[in-house]
Amino acid sequence: MLVSATDTGLACKAGGFHIDPWRPAETALVTHAHADHARPGSQVYYAAAPGVGLLRKRLGADADIRPVEWGERLAFGDTTVSFHPAGHVLGSAQIRIEGEEGVWVVSGDYKRDADPTCAPFEVVPCDTFITEATFALPIYRWKPGRETAAEIHDWWQGNAASGRPSVLFCYALGKAQRVLAELTAFTDRCVYVHGAVDALVGVYREAGVAMLPTERVDLRRKGDYAGELIVAPPGAAGSTWMRRFRQASTGFCSGWMRIRGQRRRRGYDRGFVLSDHADWPSLLRTIKETGASRVLATHGHTDALVRLLRERGVDAAALETLYEGSGDDQ
Repeated sequence: MLVSATDTGLACKAGGFHIDPWRPAETALVTHAHADHARPGSQVYYAAAPGVGLLRKRLGADADIRPVEWGERLAFGDTTVSFHPAGHVLGSAQIRIEGEEGVWVVSGDYKRDADPTCAPFEVVPCDTFITEATFALPIYRWKPGRETAAEIHDWWQGNAASGRPSVLFCYALGKAQRVLAELTAFTDRCVYVHGAVDALVGVYREAGVAMLPTERVDLRRKGDYAGELIVAPPGAAGSTWMRRFRQASTGFCSGWMRIRGQRRRRGYDRGFVLSDHADWPSLLRTIKETGASRVLATHGHTDALVRLLRERGVDAAALETLYEGSGDDQ
């Protein structure tokens, strides 16, 4: 196999590199900057140029990170490699590998929905397609991000009319910035953000992404945040940090909110369905459009996807990896 799972991660022996290795490798090709895909310790990293700023935040100033332009062809051993947009978060990439066993594409995480914060997904024809399966069940179907942003804005304005702050929990890398970008269609008001969100918002602004103005929550500030929108990572829920937002209404923004009862179980007042992963119809459409005769599914509901593909005559199997989600990108 051109790409196989090893103790270090997905390895391409013909090219002498690993893709998103979960242990230190000599040469790492990284699809994107989420923690379950970009791990420290490798000697050298190759990544799509738009995502290098985020990787620098994740891996540190001393990491040897080499930017690659979209579609640029690089020779690694007996293979030729190129990076192509995955539409997941800023700089997220699919990695195309061409060798004696044909063309393989490792998709990383991806979505097909419009997103103002990153380059749109590019269909890359291949013989073997390694696809994620995070939301690979028929129940998972997304509506346009702008519609969800309108719901968030209406919730915020309703709370403001009652003099209450609105605290929206969403993952600090990717989801928070997408929300801030989508909301520009409805308002130009400043949004307050948790420190974990603030640092990454700056990277997106440097990349030219237009978002609402933001201000970091001042831990020394006295007084309330009545009528304001505050964006924070899920880890801040239930923490002492929340005490400054008196009578706050809370919401959670995630694809998991598509399941009825998730909002109540997690203790939020509102749930907003917005994911940075492909939904069920998009997974099936993408696999078909690649023209791949073999599909390897990783992390998520692989069983359901593999079963359906086999019923349709596709050579499909699950590929076991450690990319089971870091909890920061759904």
